[in-house]
Amino acid sequence: MSVQFAPVVAGVAVMFAMMVAAPARADGLKDELTPTGKLRVAIAISPAGGAFWSTKTSSGYAGVPVDLGKAMAEQLGVPVEYVAFQNSGQITDSAAKPNWDVTFLPKDPERETKMSFGPIYEVADATYIVKAGSAATDFKTLDQPGMKVAAVNNTTTMRGAMAHLKNAKVTGYQTYDEIFNLLKSGEIDAFALSRDQLNAMSKKIPGTHVLGETFKQTVTAVAVPLNHPQSGAFAAKFMTEAITDGTLRKAYDNNGLKETPIRTATK
Repeated sequence: MSVQFAPVVAGVAVMFAMMVAAPARADGLKDELTPTGKLRVAIAISPAGGAFWSTKTSSGYAGVPVDLGKAMAEQLGVPVEYVAFQNSGQITDSAAKPNWDVTFLPKDPERETKMSFGPIYEVADATYIVKAGSAATDFKTLDQPGMKVAAVNNTTTMRGAMAHLKNAKVTGYQTYDEIFNLLKSGEIDAFALSRDQLNAMSKKIPGTHVLGETFKQTVTAVAVPLNHPQSGAFAAKFMTEAITDGTLRKAYDNNGLKETPIRTATK
């Protein structure tokens, strides 16, 4: 071979290697992220609303995570399948089991030991709603011996409330609906959750009051099980683009959050 053709041949070889490697990387990603041939999206079901919870509908599911999961599956070119749980704690507990591929849920240091998180797409202020007729008007008057505070079990908000309240007793329950009914009947003194969700709840239970202070900022992000590096990289890229290209805004708007600003950074 003449010397003058050697660079040309070498260039062609590099281009061919890149062309072969690209499908290999794509196949590797699909093998890791969608081992069943579908993108299995873990969601938590509740009427609470917001950017984390989803709801069951007559035709399937609705919610911000539902829309984000559908958009991610479309990028991958695979069908989407939703795996429903009662709360984010159950999703976390199942992270080591091969029954879901990606999720969108609140993160905290404990959860970071069980799954890999990508960019934050929601920041919510956590506080308490107190029952009708309660003498509690602020955190100080709520945090008293004998006061019963409920939270959804094994969630970032529950852990935050337990760390925040030194005298009141915090108890975890599996579902939002259960706590809603306990608050409505006056069997608990308060419920810890995000402010927007509690403001909506206060309209459904006359006499209840949402406290004005914030005890924690809860951050919600995309996540994949541990030891899934290609999945994590793809999910992070997807979420970064969704925040900037309007996909996240559309998901908010489609799920009753048109007036809710997108917050991706804590104060």
